[in-house]
Amino acid sequence: MRFSSTKWSIGWKTSVHEGRIYQLKLFCDKDYPDKPPSVRFHSRINLTCVNHETGAVEARKFDMLANWQRKYTMEDILTQLKKEMTAPHSRKLVQPPEGTFFE
Repeated sequence: MRFSSTKWSIGWKTSVHEGRIYQLKLFCDKDYPDKPPSVRFHSRINLTCVNHETGAVEARKFDMLANWQRKYTMEDILTQLKKEMTAPHSRKLVQPPEGTFFE
């Protein structure tokens, strides 16, 4: 089974993400839920777990993907990304201009 979905997320107050809308893609291949989906931002974003050239969330830098468990859901991934965006080390990162995208 293959599943591809585009999700939208609205930025949170008191951070550099306030009022922004981000587009990302979660892709589940035939091994899901035994293996994690791939997660890739279409909207440009500056986070330590996101590859700055491709927009891919790098599993080795994002604990939930690195330590994937079958019980995790896509909602859990989005919740963890929100926590990453609002973490003190991420809240002040300079962001690319709104409306810019990875190729």
